[in-house]
Amino acid sequence: MTHAHPYDAQIRSLYSQFIDGWNRRSGAAVAAGFADDGDIIGFDGSHHRGRLSIAADLRQVFAGHQTPAYVGLVRSVRPVAQGVAVLMAHAGMIQPDGNDLDPALNTVHTLVAVDEGGRWKISLFQSTPAAWHQHPELREQLTEELRGLLAPQ
Repeated sequence: MTHAHPYDAQIRSLYSQFIDGWNRRSGAAVAAGFADDGDIIGFDGSHHRGRLSIAADLRQVFAGHQTPAYVGLVRSVRPVAQGVAVLMAHAGMIQPDGNDLDPALNTVHTLVAVDEGGRWKISLFQSTPAAWHQHPELREQLTEELRGLLAPQ
């Protein structure tokens, strides 16, 4: 039996808040969970540093593009050192004009959380394509699993 990280719920909440802010297309809401010096590395490799910069940069992204919405599944939360934990998740994206996942946009989310005096914050959020070129069946399994999170049409 594995024991949950003592701050498991707080760290999962950081991820939920990130997804919610992204889906509401709010740079401020996405950035709110980040440490002052936090980093975000996007699906395309773009890198934004610092909570204020993340908020401003994402505000521009959301203003200029109809971004897809995320659905995500947390796979694990584990401590790596005192006051540091890593959350791993799989997520899919739904294009703004669609109602189904685009398997080409499936992603692995890595969130490094740090305890800042009792309040957990995101130090690093990274989105890596879940292309699995050698195992297309795994990509399809993930897509089907994520489809289970979609509201019935």
